[in-house]
Amino acid sequence: MSAPPVVDLPIRDERLAQDIANGLAAVEKLLRSSVESEDAFVTEVSKHGIEAGGKRFRTLMVLLAAQFGDPSAPGIVPGAVVIELTHLGSLYHDDVMDEAEVRRGSPSANARWNNTVAILTGDYLFAQASDILADLGADLIRVQAQTFSRLVQGQIHETVGVREGEDPIAHYIDVLADKTGSLIAASGRFGAMLSGAPSDVEERLSRACEAIGVAWQLGDDLLDVASTSSESGKTPGTDLREGIRTLPVLYALAEDPGSRLAELLAGPVAEEDLEEALTLLRAHPAMGRARAELNAWMDRARDDLAGLPDIPAKEAFLALCDYVVERSG
Repeated sequence: MSAPPVVDLPIRDERLAQDIANGLAAVEKLLRSSVESEDAFVTEVSKHGIEAGGKRFRTLMVLLAAQFGDPSAPGIVPGAVVIELTHLGSLYHDDVMDEAEVRRGSPSANARWNNTVAILTGDYLFAQASDILADLGADLIRVQAQTFSRLVQGQIHETVGVREGEDPIAHYIDVLADKTGSLIAASGRFGAMLSGAPSDVEERLSRACEAIGVAWQLGDDLLDVASTSSESGKTPGTDLREGIRTLPVLYALAEDPGSRLAELLAGPVAEEDLEEALTLLRAHPAMGRARAELNAWMDRARDDLAGLPDIPAKEAFLALCDYVVERSG
């Protein structure tokens, strides 16, 4: 079975490129077999999210990080599967909370079946991840538990919203770091730990991967405003339609609270107002502020990556940083 597509990251070193391709294929094979159950329905609904596709971005982080130790170590592929199952399980739950009807172009599990089935399937995926993790050792179990705690706390903070006296922008960044950055940080840490990389390399990779994860999400925020459908493959203004206050929106509301743009962004943007809102926001300094924040996170990542051994995987990580910046426009 071939591996799914990942980010369009050119890897110049042929051996590394082949190692990553082989690793992705192995992870995909184990990922699918890990959710198989004696109950055909459980298998079907569990594979629903896997078959919807995805970039396997977290798997890529595990595999690249593993290059700083022994990339052929037997725990690396199962470790990457643990990360992917955790991510997939969280998506089943996210779709229920968001009342989403579509996930990666296919009906979400809650839309195809119902909320209860989607919630229980997410729980099943978490359980399967724990079963695999039990064979990888107590240190990895602890990392996973701490990561899952951050992920859930980030979701709670997003759900509760900004509290009185709290800075909305700082709150938003904290939510991104917990909800998105934490699991990508764990991906880098898993790859380093399972390959036997030195502890200082492990710490650098974890911090760099978290920064890359936050910047990736900030790039999505910018793309939702700045891109056209043909450029991104997504419908622009989706977050505005849903009333989601991403970083550009938060900056615009903070800087021009009485403006026409602020009026449009006060809640979900009506379809008839969407083009006006997009035009005003694209021209607003808030976009530059959001790009500066993305670049700051990428600078953090590059600073940590700079201290890593000079091997092809380091070059690939740095190329990924460039890619994250470039894709944001």
